[in-house]
Amino acid sequence: MECTCCGACCVAPDIAALDKPLGLRCPHLGADNLCTVYERRPQVCRDYAADEVCRRIEAPTLEERVHNYLALFQLTAEAEAVRKSGCASMRMARAIRERK
Repeated sequence: MECTCCGACCVAPDIAALDKPLGLRCPHLGADNLCTVYERRPQVCRDYAADEVCRRIEAPTLEERVHNYLALFQLTAEAEAVRKSGCASMRMARAIRERK
């Protein structure tokens, strides 16, 4: 599948190599939904290839695609908790979750 450059893979999942929490926009994702550090992006981002998940979460907006991704993997509640906690990093989000 050809990548549509929608940006969902840079928002929905957590990305350990960037310490990016679940459901939050990668700080390197530009307003045009393109990577601003593309030439220096981590290996996990280089290795990612568009697949069936991209088809399953397809929607008109990035927000809808992220919602569909989180729902597909039953991560909506966890992502909402991360957002509400104000965590700017994956490590912070995990530490808060472990204290509960």
